[in-house]
Amino acid sequence: MATESSKTSRNMDGTPDGVAAQHDADAKAVDMKGADAKTAGATTSGRKVRLTDPSESHPREPSIAELGRRHWHKGRWAAFIIALIAAIIVPYGGGRLLAMNGTQLVVDFVEPFDPRGMALLSWAITVVMFASLGMAVMETRRVLWRVLFILALALEQLVAGVGLLRLNFWNSTYVVYGEAAPPINAANLGIIAAAVGLAVFAVVYVGLLVTIHKDSRLNTLTRSWSALSMFFVIEVAALLVVLLGGLVTAV
Repeated sequence: MATESSKTSRNMDGTPDGVAAQHDADAKAVDMKGADAKTAGATTSGRKVRLTDPSESHPREPSIAELGRRHWHKGRWAAFIIALIAAIIVPYGGGRLLAMNGTQLVVDFVEPFDPRGMALLSWAITVVMFASLGMAVMETRRVLWRVLFILALALEQLVAGVGLLRLNFWNSTYVVYGEAAPPINAANLGIIAAAVGLAVFAVVYVGLLVTIHKDSRLNTLTRSWSALSMFFVIEVAALLVVLLGGLVTAV
């Protein structure tokens, strides 16, 4: 009788009890694996680790080449910052020292130049400095633009130091250079014209970024090369104001 009852012991759906128990055990195992997979964002040292991110779940030590590149980039930027500070301080101080102690040497050098020519020369140096800075920002991997920017900055600071550039520079240059001051004053005006042109360009460019929609055709004006062309147009306009507006002969 026990044998017959065991043979006839089945579930309501006709499945034998042993098979049903095994099926339930398998289902529980699958559910536990799924739960483990869902909660696999387990915390390791206080932060979650995604199983799909091998760099997080299996971190590796950086290679010697990678460490070398990191140290090289840091050293290169440190050298650039040091060179930038030196290019600002040393040439300007040297130019002022030359103006005070080597006045006649400066006068002999600038005497053959027309004031408009000196304004053009200093303007060109300053514009090259600004343009190389913009290119260094757009192309960060090119060392050439940073080197050109440092050289142009040093030359511009030297001219500013010789010209005793300040808000009322014409008083200082007249005291130091006397009747030979007009070319020096014109050089200062060239630097100021380039700086004013940069300020106008910055205002116009930011205004375009704010007012022009992304789908507008005028959005091309905000692209890198279009913006650089607009910068040169504004700079030339600022130079023409200085050369043709009577400012060179007024100071």
